[in-house]
Amino acid sequence: MSGLLDVILHYDCNLACDYCTITPAMRARGLATAAVLRELAAARADGYDRLSITGGEPTIRGDLLGLVRAARRHGYQGVKVQTNGLVLGAGANAARLVDAGCDDIHVSIHTHEPAAYDALTRAPGSHALMARGLAAAVATGVAVTADAIITAATAPRLPAAVAWLAERGVAGVDLWFVSLTDGNAANVASMPRMTDAMPHVAAALAVGRARGLTMRSLHVPRCLLGAERAHAYDPGADRVKVVSPDAVFELARSRLAGQVHVAACDGCPDRAACPGLREDYLARYGDAEIAAARGQPATVAPRRLPLV
Repeated sequence: MSGLLDVILHYDCNLACDYCTITPAMRARGLATAAVLRELAAARADGYDRLSITGGEPTIRGDLLGLVRAARRHGYQGVKVQTNGLVLGAGANAARLVDAGCDDIHVSIHTHEPAAYDALTRAPGSHALMARGLAAAVATGVAVTADAIITAATAPRLPAAVAWLAERGVAGVDLWFVSLTDGNAANVASMPRMTDAMPHVAAALAVGRARGLTMRSLHVPRCLLGAERAHAYDPGADRVKVVSPDAVFELARSRLAGQVHVAACDGCPDRAACPGLREDYLARYGDAEIAAARGQPATVAPRRLPLV
């Protein structure tokens, strides 16, 4: 039985993005190298054959290359590293990562405009480092996927961001809908209504298709994607085991994978394939958009949350 082992090495990061769900207290938590090595061996024995290494920011860990090599020794057929890219552009870091055995690099670009990026990451000059790291990753020849966040601020820029990424040689773009959890729980202004974001998302998907990119949308239900529903991607549909500094769990059973279906979901032809909505979105906006898309009355009202 195959599957993906998703290892969150630690929560520390060299950026402090304004939508990030990681709290200052979480940044102090991480997995010891020995613990990761044990999980790699145990998961491989249990049939997991692909590895994803995330954070926080994994490239600031001194043991990253050793862990990638260990995964290859254990027989993992694919090793992905999720990064903000800032470290990859320094020296031969990107090439060293690939030489160690990484064959799938995901770079979080947040947004493509320098001033907006630096404001979002709260780190002046970070856009230039990200762009250099992205270029270095593409130059290695492995598949590079860009991850772009959908927030109220970034949504209007998504089509231009995808065009910018296509010009830089990425293989695909994943569009992630912002979450109001943990460190971003009170930042409710960062989350747009999905129906307000969808025109920008649809335009971004069209730009990517026209340029031959693999385009995926995460955490937006298929009924709201409408004609773009073929781009819906649910990582929890696969066998995914998550190992974090706090817990070990199956992704499909976690709050990260949606898990909430409302009354209007009953009878939907996509019901079995769609993970539904995350609780944080229902708390912010209720189910009126889902109900309208399905021609049914709303049953879940939004809760009053503080604005920042």
